Amino acid sequence: MRDVEKPRAAEGQVLVQVWSAGLNPSDVKNAAGAMKQTTLPRTPGRDAAGVVVEGPAGLKGAEVWVTGGALGFTVDGCNAEYVLLPEAAVRRKPDSLTLEQAGSIGVPFVTAWLALVRVAAIRAGETLLIVGASGSVGIAATQIARWKGARVIGADRRKPAKPLADESINTMAEDLSQSVLRLTGGNGADLAFDTVGGPMFEPCLKSLRRGGRQVDISSTGDRRVSFDLIDFYHHELTLYGVDSLQCDVESAAEILDQLKPGFDSGALKAPVTQSYSLARAKEAYEALAAGKAAGKLIITPQAQ
Repeated sequence: MRDVEKPRAAEGQVLVQVWSAGLNPSDVKNAAGAMKQTTLPRTPGRDAAGVVVEGPAGLKGAEVWVTGGALGFTVDGCNAEYVLLPEAAVRRKPDSLTLEQAGSIGVPFVTAWLALVRVAAIRAGETLLIVGASGSVGIAATQIARWKGARVIGADRRKPAKPLADESINTMAEDLSQSVLRLTGGNGADLAFDTVGGPMFEPCLKSLRRGGRQVDISSTGDRRVSFDLIDFYHHELTLYGVDSLQCDVESAAEILDQLKPGFDSGALKAPVTQSYSLARAKEAYEALAAGKAAGKLIITPQAQ
């Protein structure tokens, strides 16, 4: 960690004093040097909530939330006391969320929205299978799907004590596709959201009904997968790939606008957070990298 000059907002820009910055697995990979698109030197951090301190008069003092694929990769991100952004990238946060909560929303909820709403066009009455349902994106996807009127089957390596999904599958103890068929009366799921990839890719495909569709956002282990191509086209399945890093700050701001009514109505809820001061940011990164995070980790630069 080092000190840098405080940025100054130019025409069309805003300077946001960061109050909370959600930490994501992609931030950890970025800090480890695993993201080829990153330009250095660079301040990491894709998500934040804070207060506008420089910019147009109508925005000064506003409490805003921000996220975007370039933040922390090709432009300086949010793990700092201040972040400089295009005016079009900031949106007023929901009144129902504190600044600490608002900073934890970005990547998980925007990724889930991109996958389920923008790409897969989830519809009320559909059955959605989420693999990796206990992860931050899986939890966000469960809430969004139920808000949109879908039934959710959550699959993970364990069954949560209080599942958010309508049904739960323990993938360590149960066969995924057989369990989904049992829970859908032999039909299969309309849509699968695979947040794990790797060994779960083909079982997801086998869990779909004829004409079903699947969205993948990640791959655990071997990046190459195999599946029965004849089954794939005989069942008229559709496969989508979604990369939230391609969602720029302006596009992400539009999605935050679409998420806002869900938080204001109570249909969507912020995760439980665990806070680290900016001085302890390295500890937060290490905790997430080691899988020791208790809740959603946020960095709070204004905390003493």
